[in-house]
Order: sequence, then C-alpha cells, then structure tokens
Amino acid sequence: MELETSYDRVAADYAEKFKDELSQKPFDRRMLDRLVETVGKRETICDLGCGAGHITRYLKDRGATVCGIDLSPGMVEQARALNPDISFRQGNMLDLKAVADESFGGAAAFYSIIHIPRDSVIDALREINRVLRSGGTLLLTFHIGQETRHLDEFLGKKVNLDFYFFETGEMKRNLETAGFEIEEATQREPIPKVEVQTRRAYVFARKP
Repeated sequence: MELETSYDRVAADYAEKFKDELSQKPFDRRMLDRLVETVGKRETICDLGCGAGHITRYLKDRGATVCGIDLSPGMVEQARALNPDISFRQGNMLDLKAVADESFGGAAAFYSIIHIPRDSVIDALREINRVLRSGGTLLLTFHIGQETRHLDEFLGKKVNLDFYFFETGEMKRNLETAGFEIEEATQREPIPKVEVQTRRAYVFARKP
C-alpha cells in the first residue's frame, strides 16, 4: 500500500519535525483540551492515525487515558520509542478488525481522514462509530476545500501521497450518514510560517 510505505519511509523525519508542533498551535491545544474534558479521564481516547504520537502524548499529559493506532508500522515504531508509556498498534481506519465494538469513550482523528478517498470516507466514519461507546465523542480535523493535493516528495524522501480536502458541510453530512450527531463545527485560518497554508476544520461529533 503506497500510503503505508510512504509514511514508513519518512517516519523518523516526521517524528523529529512534528514532535513539538502543538507548542505553536494554541487553537489545536484548546480543541484537544475540550476533548479530554468531554470524554473524562476514565474513558480511553484513541488517537486514530496517530503518526509518531505527538497528539497522543499531549492528550495523556492532560490526564487522559489514551492509545494510538496508525496504518504505518514505521510510525508506530517511532511512537512507541518516543512514548514507551503509551500503547500503540498498527491498524487501518477502514477496518479496525482488532478493536472490539464500543471500545473507546472518545477518538481523535487529527488530519488522518485526509488520506481517505471521498468514496470511502463514510466507511471509515462508520468504523470509528463502531468502536466508540454510546455517548462517545469524536474530534475530527481536516483541510477545507475540494482539491486533492498530491506529493511525490515529503521531508526529503520519495513518496506517493494524496491529501483529500473536504468542505465542512460535506463532512458534517458524512458524519451524520455514518451515525453521528454533530455537536460543533469550527474553522480557522492557517498560522503563518508554522504550518501548510490551508484553512482547517474541527468537528466535534457524538455517537448517540
């Protein structure tokens, strides 16, 4: 799978580049803080598409019970090395076959849905819905737009990556189709010199 092998290739560089990313993103920290407050500290929050684990680390440092799942074994290896006190495993958001129904009280999908093609997004959201308990909360983030951005090079390595952008209304409809109730959708402008210059959406959705 091109997505998996591409992220395996850049895993070490990715871990180094993004490990302190949240220190420059106060809005993202507020959204994650809200997720912890909403879910509580006794329920597990799963970081889906966790990469090298910097979001998972932040949630744990706020007192949450956490775990992380990523498609890339290389990313999982980096996450485990950097965060030996957190459980990480390899898995596919489209088929979380190793995860039982209603396993988690919350989920964070921070810019991981962006690698799911449009015609498969609802399938991924249904799978997330399945592994959340009733009343569980999902925080979903993505780049706003309609384009598909392709990269042949990332962090100095050859890759084959597609990044799918979504309109906020479109994603809200997808979530509702997948069985979620929308609690809040927020948008923000990009932070200059800190991140890719795209508008961002943050959606809190609840499993009834």
